[in-house]
Amino acid sequence: MKQTEVLLQPNPNVRLEEFVYEKLEKKAPSRMSNHELLGQSLIDAGSELGPGTAYGNAMIKCGEAEKQIGGAGRELIQGAAINFLTPFKNFLDGDFKTILKERKLLQVKRLDLDAAKTRLKKARMTDARAAAEQELRMTQSEFDRQAEITRLLLEGISSTHAHHLRCLNDFVESQTTYYAQCYQYMVDLQKQLGSFPSSFTNNNQSPVSAAASISVPTIPVTASLPSVSGGSASAGGFNELRSTNGSRKARVLYDYDAAGSNELSLLADEVITVSSSPGMDSDWLMGERGNQKGKVPITYLELLN
Repeated sequence: MKQTEVLLQPNPNVRLEEFVYEKLEKKAPSRMSNHELLGQSLIDAGSELGPGTAYGNAMIKCGEAEKQIGGAGRELIQGAAINFLTPFKNFLDGDFKTILKERKLLQVKRLDLDAAKTRLKKARMTDARAAAEQELRMTQSEFDRQAEITRLLLEGISSTHAHHLRCLNDFVESQTTYYAQCYQYMVDLQKQLGSFPSSFTNNNQSPVSAAASISVPTIPVTASLPSVSGGSASAGGFNELRSTNGSRKARVLYDYDAAGSNELSLLADEVITVSSSPGMDSDWLMGERGNQKGKVPITYLELLN
């Protein structure tokens, strides 16, 4: 039971505080978990950088995923406390103490019975022997009654074990739900980050690669992570567009603020026409929206069929 508490709350100071509040029959103050604290820090940093920027938006999404994991952890702790730890505590504080008390009392009755048998053996006089036999019958009766009480209590442990087995299954189910939720949150986050541009533009400087490749962990048995694809196909489409000098429709993935008069500002999810001009940088295309025209970074675009 103690190791389960350590697993659910690794911080010994927090466990001590919760213990004190429990003894005082007061509710412990609510506090954010480490995942929730990290999530909030990421969201704050992303908001400061700007939700419209790719990096700021990515930090916010990571922060939201961390807070979701923190929420799932809170549900795990609550579920484990109600379905697993509480039945243990109730047994240890209730039936278990009763069993120990009755067993100890049985030992006392056995010692009294042994003493009565000894006195009967040593009795020589008729009156003394009669008194010893009377005492032996009384102590034997008390011992038999206490032995029956203790036997019934000990036999009840079998049903207690069956109940605790169900509690153990509930605990495992809570953990299964928790890890499945965490896995799904990370898969969703990975898919979102996989769609972000692999390079960013700062004013008139050349794009600098800034995104690390996302490795997909190997999950045993039948589970598998969905692959993040589309990058190579998009690259092939842009290469074909540049080689033919034609034009294509493209969807804008993220907001983009033009850094100069020769660039075109973009809004996420809008559709524009893009084309390539001879001698143009390979990371840029010419974008058109009605009468507006200007350079746009290809990392912010998705070619449409």
